[in-house]
Amino acid sequence: MKRWEKMALAATFGLVASVFADNPISNYHFLADPAAFGTDDEFFILTDTDDECPNTGENDYTIRALYILSSKDMKNWTDHGMVLRYNREVSYIQNIWAPGIAVDSGVFYLIYPNGGSGVGIVSSKNVAGPYIDPVGKLLVGNGGVTDCDGISWCFDPAIFIDYDDDGNRKAYMTFGGGSGGSRGYGNNFDLIEFSKLTHEKVELNTSTKTALKGADKSFEASYLHKRNGIYYLSYNDQSQNISYATSKNIKGPYTYQGVVIDNPSKINGKGGNNHHGIAKFKDKWYAVYHDRRLVMSSEKPKLTNGQDASTTGNHRSTSIDELTWNGDKMNTVKFTDAGPAQIADFDPYQPYKAITSSKQRNIRSRTDYTKGQPVVHVLTPLASKESWIRVSGVDFGAGAKSFRVTAASVADGNKVEIHAGSVSGTLAGTCELKNTGGWNSYEDNECEVTGLSGVVDQLFLVFKGSKDSTMGLIEWEFAGEGGSSSTTQTPHGGVAAKIPGKIEVENYDDGGTRHAYNDADAENQGDANVRTDEGVDLVAGGTGVAVGYTKADEWIEFTVNVEEDGEYPIKAYASSGAENSSFCFLVDGKAVGDTVKMQKTGEDWSVYEEVSAGKATLTKGPHEIRLAITGDNVNVDWFSFGEVKAEPSDPLKVAGQAKFHYNEPMSYQVFSLTGAMLGTVDLTRMDAQTALKAAGFKKGIYMLKQAQGSKKFLVNTTK
Repeated sequence: MKRWEKMALAATFGLVASVFADNPISNYHFLADPAAFGTDDEFFILTDTDDECPNTGENDYTIRALYILSSKDMKNWTDHGMVLRYNREVSYIQNIWAPGIAVDSGVFYLIYPNGGSGVGIVSSKNVAGPYIDPVGKLLVGNGGVTDCDGISWCFDPAIFIDYDDDGNRKAYMTFGGGSGGSRGYGNNFDLIEFSKLTHEKVELNTSTKTALKGADKSFEASYLHKRNGIYYLSYNDQSQNISYATSKNIKGPYTYQGVVIDNPSKINGKGGNNHHGIAKFKDKWYAVYHDRRLVMSSEKPKLTNGQDASTTGNHRSTSIDELTWNGDKMNTVKFTDAGPAQIADFDPYQPYKAITSSKQRNIRSRTDYTKGQPVVHVLTPLASKESWIRVSGVDFGAGAKSFRVTAASVADGNKVEIHAGSVSGTLAGTCELKNTGGWNSYEDNECEVTGLSGVVDQLFLVFKGSKDSTMGLIEWEFAGEGGSSSTTQTPHGGVAAKIPGKIEVENYDDGGTRHAYNDADAENQGDANVRTDEGVDLVAGGTGVAVGYTKADEWIEFTVNVEEDGEYPIKAYASSGAENSSFCFLVDGKAVGDTVKMQKTGEDWSVYEEVSAGKATLTKGPHEIRLAITGDNVNVDWFSFGEVKAEPSDPLKVAGQAKFHYNEPMSYQVFSLTGAMLGTVDLTRMDAQTALKAAGFKKGIYMLKQAQGSKKFLVNTTK
């Protein structure tokens, strides 16, 4: 039994409480109107913020921005910052109330109200943006794709992506609320299907607009989820509880079932409106909601205007608890201070955004925005007080050797102390921060650490300095026996590749993750038996070895030496068994040439083709070339800058219709492309596509691994 499983079991019998996340999940700013979405490996919460609401009473809704937080263990949360702000990415946004979120094929979709007068949508391939408007106007409202259909309050949108038993995808939005208008009380929710939903293009099928019937006592905040073929429509009712109704048809009619989340006044007597999100993650269900715990506490943060947040203002905070079931009925959520149990240990050996924590004290934050770039969320401690973040359930394995923190410091004497157990517990190390002379000048600071091995239940990063808000942290990580986090990136084999010339992808630079490559998971999922101790997924294919199992935002880098100034045509040898896969190149951090948008070269990634990526103008001397994946599931064998000829292909002949010797182990584990194990199949006298269908798997792309053996391959069952 793993450590977190033991702690969860102990909690069931009331033996332990300190291991759990504390509600609300942020105590350094006011977050409200949460929505939720769970992918295979991460749980996301989208909120708006009451940080800018003056103290003018409960009906003040000066809400200007959206934040996203995420967790892989339901205990430690990464705050990605203010990912969307009014009048910035989209000019016509004013107040941004009560948004919705969905993540599909690596694309983040945020659907939001424009105050109470309409609904819009933005999308990005990165949780931190930049977000774009794929419509060019509002989806719903004056001047939008469609009108408000007589709904009293044209707001509170949610987005829902549905897959049928055959793996067919449909996407929907709901919106509405209010107690009047031509629709009348309890009849103010609409459902509309998207005819197209991609990062670049979003379209509504306005002919599918449906008034949702049966949402008894409904008021606002409609939200859809699905379980065991049943659709659940939940909403804020006239009593400010979250009620729900069910139907076997997404368009209804729905049948009222009862209350799933009580009014948050039951927490501490401080009520008000109620909003929520419900999502599944790792076989458990969770409900996010807002309450007034933070504003009623003794350590509530100040507003952005410097005022103290009074309890008479509309200053809400976001919390989360597990949702349990009684058959097909949802049990009423139990409000807890502890929050849900931690479901996995925390891995400290990778870079984290600075505000990744299970609890915080006396910290603040700001979001730095550069047009066309992901936002940067900066932790700004109030270091003259007791200022810290806590990380829970940290598995240091054989032991940590060093700690790195990337920070700006505008004063001398700022430092980060690492303590185990408590704020004043065992001191594992101290990182002195360099004075960088400016808020936007960041440097890595590294220090040795000792005594951190095995699982540390509570780890504290404690911020020390003589003045408040004189340091800004954006990233931190630990390094263990495998080497320092400040590893120098060098050419593989010690010699830079020559340009003009062809570069085999397996010869990416030495230096490890974050330096020479970025991969979605730490394990090498490939079968090529090349550089198996690193995370780049190298597969047998093409003319020998290719990078495979790719996800958007992954990249690998190569140090090269350009022999002469000139313009160099770029080519690559690549394959794809899926639509919408793509990649591009950057030289010294700047995009060059064209993005290659792959067409399917076959069903099984065994057919490679030479493709053009445009041209790059390069200067003589050393450079770094980055191969960047911009759309999932492309394999790349080699690329070239300058004229070269493609070599004959000798592809790996394994795929959905692959044949095997019957004396091989035929039990295979089935994984999603994000690495989540989904089950097993038996391939005895059966091809993989047939076996997956017979086992009840939906249409899609899966990775199969031999349960007793080393064979791995991808299967595309969408044809």
